[in-house]
Amino acid sequence: MRAGSIEIGPGQPLALIAGPCVIEGEEFALRHALRLREIARRHGLPLIYKSSFDKANRTSGKSFRGPGLEEGLRILARIKRELALPVLTDVHDERQIEPAAKVVDVLQIPAFLCRQTDLLLAAGRSGAAVNVKKGQFLAPEEMKNAVDKLAEAGCANVLLTERGSTFGYHNLVVDMRGLIEMRRYAPVCFDATHSVQRPGGGAGGTTTGGDRTLAPPLARAAAAVGIDALFCEVHESPEQAKSDGPNSLTFEMWDQLLGDVKKIRGALGHG
Repeated sequence: MRAGSIEIGPGQPLALIAGPCVIEGEEFALRHALRLREIARRHGLPLIYKSSFDKANRTSGKSFRGPGLEEGLRILARIKRELALPVLTDVHDERQIEPAAKVVDVLQIPAFLCRQTDLLLAAGRSGAAVNVKKGQFLAPEEMKNAVDKLAEAGCANVLLTERGSTFGYHNLVVDMRGLIEMRRYAPVCFDATHSVQRPGGGAGGTTTGGDRTLAPPLARAAAAVGIDALFCEVHESPEQAKSDGPNSLTFEMWDQLLGDVKKIRGALGHG
């Protein structure tokens, strides 16, 4: 799978997908992208900057959703142009795909939408790479259907992402066997921070909770199993984040995690 100049797959360096959950402002986004690029370069790992222009699946209708399509894409285009970084963002309906694909390198299909056939077909026809997050409600082998739908649309530039499975109310668990299964169909990514969410488990059921301290051990385990990319939401001040604060890593946590993951991959001969 290719994102801009970055090759993702077995035999390639671990690709990093990182950034704040949602774009909270232009200078905010540039500041985060610069810091993430600096850390990734220090570890010698390629970075794809991620952030959403619209979070359409927030727990509460009153939650902050982002700057919207036009403004959000303008900001992502600036980051791509000025910092020479590939960029990734979510799309939630077919109307967003054409304008988004003109700017971003990777269109991301949210987990809740991974079975939406028309959305996948439109993304597949866009010419952009596509990252499909496995639904919390799906078995890993069912993700072959998503890959097949994209192939039907002419897209072989696909990444599959594990982000935990629903386990009772407000809880997710990660079955590491799923990484092995999904890697049969496409390169695989592990989303360490969404895997430690507690959907709807925040204050009064109106926000999503989580525990960011559990993301690093899960990422280390995924690196030992075998992954091609690592997805992390990173925020300069998670306590003040407008989305996904409880599960977002600080820059310092992400920096340390990358060092740990590189050691594990090195021990296994993956570089």
